[in-house]
Amino acid sequence: MKDEKKRGRPRGFDAKAALGKARDVFWDRGFAAASLDNLSAATNLNRPSLYGAFGDKEALYLDALEAYRQDGMAVLAEALDPSLPLRDNLARVYAGALAIYLHGETAARGCFLIGTATAEAVEHERVREVLGRSLNDFDGEIEKRIRLAVESGELPESADPQMLARLASAVMHSLAVRARAGDSREVLEAIARSGVELICGSLHV
Repeated sequence: MKDEKKRGRPRGFDAKAALGKARDVFWDRGFAAASLDNLSAATNLNRPSLYGAFGDKEALYLDALEAYRQDGMAVLAEALDPSLPLRDNLARVYAGALAIYLHGETAARGCFLIGTATAEAVEHERVREVLGRSLNDFDGEIEKRIRLAVESGELPESADPQMLARLASAVMHSLAVRARAGDSREVLEAIARSGVELICGSLHV
């Protein structure tokens, strides 16, 4: 957070907890439909305190996106443990994603980034930047693991790590959208297994 955002914070203010509450509002309603009243109620901060803590609504949303991106990168790094086979890595990535995507009080929320930022990226340059950077970062982490798989012989030398990483990410994006659209866990898990097989099975030496 920037220093100028700290004015107006109530005593005992927990920025991480408040940001998590705000994220839930944006996740369920989207950026445009999330009102300041909704955000104030969820964070237990009145409008002056909300502005003092985070800035305007867009700044709050961007903070929530960035925190989600950082959390996602940490989960991804753990799932891609190179001591495990690539097949297990990808299965862990998708299982972790589904644990998030299928969560929601009234319906499955899908991915916070894919479900909300894609709708705002056209008109909000800063949102577009976070979205693009997040997707590239996710792809990059998966690509690094796939390169190791090529080097170790898990995948043939002819495999294209960059394209396979984007394919792996595309499966994850599809899971996010389909979860939000109401597909069952059984269907989503079958898609995830097919994604792993597509990347690892057909190319396995």
